[in-house]
Amino acid sequence: MEQTAKPKQPLYKNLFVQIIASIVLGILVGYLWPTVGIALKPLGDGFIKLIKMIISPLVFVVVVLGIAKVGNMKTVGRIGGKALLYFEAVTTIALIIGLVVANVMKPGAGMKVDPATLSTDAVGSVTKNAELPHGVDFFMNIIPESVVSAFATNTMLQVLLVSCLFGFALVKVGGRTSEFLIEAFDHISHVIFQIMGFIMKLTAIATFGAMAFTVSQYGMQTLLGFGKLFLAMTVACLLFLLVLEVIMRVFVGIGLWKAIKLVREEIMFAFATGSTEAVMPQIMTKLEKAGCHRSVVGLVVPTGYSFNLDGASIYLALALVFLAQATGVDLSLTEQLILLGVLLLTSKGMAGIPGSAFVALSATAASTGSIPVAAVALMLAPDRIMGNYRTTINIIGYVVATFVVARWEGLFDRERALHVLSGKGTVADFPADPDPAASAEKDGQPHEAESIYKPKPTAEQV
Repeated sequence: MEQTAKPKQPLYKNLFVQIIASIVLGILVGYLWPTVGIALKPLGDGFIKLIKMIISPLVFVVVVLGIAKVGNMKTVGRIGGKALLYFEAVTTIALIIGLVVANVMKPGAGMKVDPATLSTDAVGSVTKNAELPHGVDFFMNIIPESVVSAFATNTMLQVLLVSCLFGFALVKVGGRTSEFLIEAFDHISHVIFQIMGFIMKLTAIATFGAMAFTVSQYGMQTLLGFGKLFLAMTVACLLFLLVLEVIMRVFVGIGLWKAIKLVREEIMFAFATGSTEAVMPQIMTKLEKAGCHRSVVGLVVPTGYSFNLDGASIYLALALVFLAQATGVDLSLTEQLILLGVLLLTSKGMAGIPGSAFVALSATAASTGSIPVAAVALMLAPDRIMGNYRTTINIIGYVVATFVVARWEGLFDRERALHVLSGKGTVADFPADPDPAASAEKDGQPHEAESIYKPKPTAEQV
């Protein structure tokens, strides 16, 4: 029996095409009619609020189901440990690349800015005078005041802690209670993803509104005035992508470009809106369907939003050296190594803080004593566009980290990944949820999850 060919989807129904068209239209409207562009701001803001509304319950059910279906607390602990080790190594590379590019290209040289003429009031209004948590405070902030407050404030590390504890308890209780709750959460997850489906239909409209507002608010002059800084950031990001390409080839055996194509809609939307949180649910769904086990996706992606800020790391290193050059401060090699050490700490505490990039820049500049803190105000103008770089690289970083940790832990179906990423099939060719038994450990050792996912049989095979 011959398989009936599926009708080709019209180009205008392709989400990636819709987002690209929305970005182009948004730029035109923002440039030609700035007043209209500013009035369109609620379109993007409303969409992001809708997504954030659903993130906490989605992370909760994904993490709980992932832990429960693995059924082994040691495995979950090992996944978390490997993820943190990977995050630290890769963000260090990102910081070094930012420092090297800033020293070679010297984007701030010749600006001769007098810090005394700059006011920190504008930075204070953006950051709401927030500070990075120090030492014990950082870990204490992971513990919520109550279970409800973790979800009410949408604090990702707190939600992750509650989810892990619930998942571990579910494994420990076992029996019919565990089976009943797992089945219930499975049904709830389908409902949550259906809600996500409803919200995603507004993606193109939200992208249009966000892009129109950005161009109206900041104008094309910003792009021209800080052209050398944007060029340096572009070079740094491209160099970092080369590093990720090597990591993907060596540790996963798949090219980076295929992984980027998997989440291209999410990358473009995040680029237009400057928000990575708005695409978290879609990224988690795609990674799971592309061969990464649910337990890995549920732990690595939300944790990465706090600890794997690759784009933000590049930005911080580059921006600080830029500020030093712009204000005539000559940083020695020793001072830059100290700067690197400080950034390894400050870059990890940014998540969930208003104006986090400015808080981290101010804290790092203050701790070094070489760069005037007032100079941070120079970054107010280009920050929105630099934020587009940050979100793009951050998202690609989350995807690569998930693939690497899944393969490292043996909870990765390479056959399925190649099938989906090659474009020969789609995620619809596979069941939504893998067989949990197939991903359990064998003889106490993690294994390659080669047989977890199998494509649905074609009409000829039937």
